[in-house]
Amino acid sequence: MADSKLLVPELSEAETIGPETARFEELLLQASKELQQAQTTRPESTQIQPQPGFCIKTNSSEGKVFINICHSPSIPPPADVTEDELLQMLEEDQAGFRIPMSLGEPHAELDAKGQGCTAYDVAVNSDFYRRMQNSDFLRELVVTIAREGLEDKYSLQLNPEWRILKNRPFLGSISQQNIRSQQRPRIQELGNLPTPGYRAAETGPEKPHLNLWLEAPDLLLAEIDLPKLDGAMGLSLELGENRLVMGGPQQLYHLDACIPLRINADESKAAFHRKRKQLMVAMPLLSVPSESW
Repeated sequence: MADSKLLVPELSEAETIGPETARFEELLLQASKELQQAQTTRPESTQIQPQPGFCIKTNSSEGKVFINICHSPSIPPPADVTEDELLQMLEEDQAGFRIPMSLGEPHAELDAKGQGCTAYDVAVNSDFYRRMQNSDFLRELVVTIAREGLEDKYSLQLNPEWRILKNRPFLGSISQQNIRSQQRPRIQELGNLPTPGYRAAETGPEKPHLNLWLEAPDLLLAEIDLPKLDGAMGLSLELGENRLVMGGPQQLYHLDACIPLRINADESKAAFHRKRKQLMVAMPLLSVPSESW
């Protein structure tokens, strides 16, 4: 998920729906400022020392790259599902399963031959790491997500081929990392919520993945993954007090979701991000959710 402070400049690459792009950016910028002010009054991050796990070797156009897969009990675990359930989730919706992980900064190291290389530390939950040790499938999934996360965060192009180093759990030194001490309140994925009055046929429009989170106590943000689209042409979006309905061009997508919060539809704004192929929606709330969220 993108940070609100990163979201605002990225909107310069977005194609807007409606004429009020400036107001949308202002809304997200205001949420970012509120979060930054909150950080000055209470700490929202904590420092952790990841424990070594295993190290993989790959490369980029700049040379050898090593990724230290580490773990820490301070990182939240992913959803507790079986491998069969996970396989089904990935087949139906590749973005439906997320593994929380902390991506460390690059650090220069020397390999076994004394040649310069770059290493990254990636940490996952300790309990999940122990489960991953007994599953080739989970291990490959974590490595794939870690590689993609590093590529996205640091604008890298890593070789998809990699191998695990034998008898060497990490390369160089594993640095401390900062993670959020208070996780953003997340709302359950809407894939299993009722969709009033709409059922897609097997050959009908695809139901895209919807991810919601509270960016501030009075602001709900949404990301809708639309990998088949290159722009906002033909997209339609309707918002009610607790309902989101989106239609795609040429019947490619249809989403009709109940939202378990009261949103201010009149003040809500949306933009399509071309690079991510996502529709982003900012929805101010009519009432602030309780701490149970």
